Amino acid sequence: MIKYLIVIRGTEKVFKMQRKGMIMAMSQDKYVAYVSTYTTAKEDNYGIKIYDVDLKNGRLTEKNQVEITNSSYITISHNEKYLYSITDFGVEAYKILPSGDLEVINEGSINGMRGCYLSTDYEDKLLFVGGYHDGKITVLRLREDGGVGEITDEVYHKGLGSIAERNFRPHVNCVKMTRDNHYLCAADLGLDHVNVYRVDHEKGKLKPIDMIRSEQESAPRHLKFSKDGSILYIVHELKNYIDVYTYKEINGNPEFEKIQNISTLNDYHAGGSAASALNISDDFKYLTSSNAGDNSAVIYKIDQKTGMLEKVLCLPISGDYPKDAALFPDNKHLVSLNHESNTMTFFTVDLKNGLLVMNGREIKVDQPNCIIFHKLAQ
Repeated sequence: MIKYLIVIRGTEKVFKMQRKGMIMAMSQDKYVAYVSTYTTAKEDNYGIKIYDVDLKNGRLTEKNQVEITNSSYITISHNEKYLYSITDFGVEAYKILPSGDLEVINEGSINGMRGCYLSTDYEDKLLFVGGYHDGKITVLRLREDGGVGEITDEVYHKGLGSIAERNFRPHVNCVKMTRDNHYLCAADLGLDHVNVYRVDHEKGKLKPIDMIRSEQESAPRHLKFSKDGSILYIVHELKNYIDVYTYKEINGNPEFEKIQNISTLNDYHAGGSAASALNISDDFKYLTSSNAGDNSAVIYKIDQKTGMLEKVLCLPISGDYPKDAALFPDNKHLVSLNHESNTMTFFTVDLKNGLLVMNGREIKVDQPNCIIFHKLAQ
C-alpha cells in the first residue's frame, strides 16, 4: 500500500514537472513583428520595419528594416515561410529567415494601379491583390520557392456607390479566402458589398457566385474568419460597426447569414470617426478593431460557441488615426499603429476589468499601416 502511494506521488511530481516545462517552453517562444509603412525608402524611412518582440514587457525593439517603397500592406503565407508585400509597382516576395529577417525572392507586376491588400489561398498556390484605386482583383500564381509568378486573372468591380465625396466607384479594400479554400471574399467599400467568387485553383480564375450586401454608406473595409471558418466578421469603416455572419456551404454554394451587428464605438465618441483595423488574437478568443477620429481601440470577447462578440473595452490609444491595433500573442499587451501621428503606442491590457494602461514611451515610425506578429521556429 505504501509503495502504491509512493508511485502515485511520484507520477504527480513528474506530471507537475512536465506541466511546468510546458509553461516555461511557452514563455520562451520568440516572436518578431513586421510593420508595413507608407514610406519611400529614402534615408531611414524604409518600407518594412522588423522588431524583436518582448512578450513579458509588451514592447518592440527595432532589429532591421527592408528597403521597399510604400509597403502599405503585408501578409505571411499559411506555411509561414514567406512574406508578401504591396509596393508601388506591384508586389514583392520575401523568404522569412530563421532569425525573422527577410530575404527578397522576387517582384511581380499587378498590371494596374498600386494595390492596398493582399492574401494567399490556404495552399499557398495563389496570391490575391485588392485594388483600392482601380477597383480590381489581381490573381497571381505562386512558385514553389515562394516567389511571385504570372498573373492568372484580373477582375474589375463595376457599379456606382452612394457617397460622391469618395465612394462613388469601386474600391476593393480586402480579399480573403474562406477557410475551406473554396471562395474568395472581396470587400468593396465603394459599392457597399462583399463580392464572393468561386476559385478555380488549377487555372487561377475567379467566378462570381454570391454577394453579401451591406447598408448604404457603410463601407465594408476588412474581413476575418473564425478559426473553424464558420463565422465571418466584417468591419464597416463609415458606420463604425462590425457585422457577424455564419458561413457554410450547401449543395456546392456558399451561404452567409447575419447574426449580429455591434458598434466599434462607445455611446460617447468623437464625430467623424472611421473604423479601420480588424484582427483576431492568436488563440481566437478576442477580436480587436480601431477608430480613427475617435482615436480609440476596441476589444471584443468572442463567444466560442456562437462566434458572437461582447465588447470588453473601447479606450483612447494616445495617437492620431490608428490604422491598425493588435493584441500581443499572449493577450496581455496591445500595440496601436497611429498613421497620422507617426507613432506606435503600447498598453498593458486588463481584459477582466476592461482597462488599457499606457505601457512605456511611444515609438516613432513614419506612417505605419499594418503589423503582423510572427513566431520564430525553435
